[in-house]
Amino acid sequence: MERIEGGVTAAKGFEAACAAAGLKYKDRTDMALIYSQVPCVTAGTFTTNVVKAAPVKWDQQVVKSGKKSQAIIVNSGIANACTGAEGFGYCKDTADKAGEVLGIDPAGVLIGSTGVIGKQMPIEKLKAGIEALAPKKASTLEAGTEAARAIMTTDTKEKEIAVTIQVKDKTVTIGGMAKGSGMIHPNMCTMLSFITTDAVITKEALQSALSEDVPDTYNMISVDGDTSTNDTVLLLANGMAENEEITCGTPEYQEFKAALHVINEYLAKKIAGDGEGATALFEAKVIGAESKEQAKVLAKSIVCSNLTKTAIAGHDANWGRILCAMGYSGAQFDPEKVDLFFESQAGKIQIIENGTAVDYSEEEATKILSQPEVTAIADVKLGQESASAWGCDLTHGYIEINADYRS
Repeated sequence: MERIEGGVTAAKGFEAACAAAGLKYKDRTDMALIYSQVPCVTAGTFTTNVVKAAPVKWDQQVVKSGKKSQAIIVNSGIANACTGAEGFGYCKDTADKAGEVLGIDPAGVLIGSTGVIGKQMPIEKLKAGIEALAPKKASTLEAGTEAARAIMTTDTKEKEIAVTIQVKDKTVTIGGMAKGSGMIHPNMCTMLSFITTDAVITKEALQSALSEDVPDTYNMISVDGDTSTNDTVLLLANGMAENEEITCGTPEYQEFKAALHVINEYLAKKIAGDGEGATALFEAKVIGAESKEQAKVLAKSIVCSNLTKTAIAGHDANWGRILCAMGYSGAQFDPEKVDLFFESQAGKIQIIENGTAVDYSEEEATKILSQPEVTAIADVKLGQESASAWGCDLTHGYIEINADYRS
């Protein structure tokens, strides 16, 4: 496996574009197109929130139908959530317009939306945006990056990655882009993530690889404990690498899945680290667990603790908050056996041993916790399993951003 430059346009046959449709924002791009030169098999995972945005419902039916897709239309600024039959109708209007200007089957057009909930989509502006996107689509890395920027809302930076693997004598590329900064507490995936690959792979294998990986990547991040109405991950495979078809259970499937995991984990961590108002990516790693599930529950509880996140913001080694969060997680463990460490590029320090504080330097701990990426490692000494969860610190900036989000 090799990391390469780029995102969704890195895979053969994929193009992208951005446009400024003026849906909510002024003087910035707010629409993106991901396009494949040939139809793609598709896979997807979606929010578990009972309140699902219209694009989520639309994409669910497209993925389930088995129809091949050639385009994803994405907008930022308006979520098209809680908009009733009118909002769902706008999805059809979007797909029909994309089919018309791109010359593709509208039944396979996928849609992503992010932004304010409850506001109806200005559909004529959206249609004009699609018309603007079509002639601009390109396979350049710059086009992919511009598309990644166009779907940002409160994000501070675009998020994209690409890797290659060898499948027999063919090079297969997987690229992805994502957006997400607030309302991040997925029980499925993240806000929006779009992944492209030129692999020849069955729909069953594509969906299986995505569904099996999501619980260990996007499901292990949290910014604020709110599960979005619009959470969507879409994975498209156009087969232009011309490799031998990948099917479930083969060595090639395992290699593809490992590469997909690199993409998903990278994007998930970038979302967590770019949490609204955040100054640091905070990782909780639980080791020595008796089961994977136990480790995941404990790690997620730590990164979801507001008290822990404010301690990280203050560069304060307040370890009691971490042990407390582990204690109410629902997972069973012996607190008098727990060892806890903090680690960053500034070093590593042990804070507690067997549930009790050791004689550590507060100055050194503060130095370690002042880095842009900080890890808490909790060893529960019960077995060999481990898991990591990712979040961010909680600052005044989070309140400032969300207090006037609709204005």
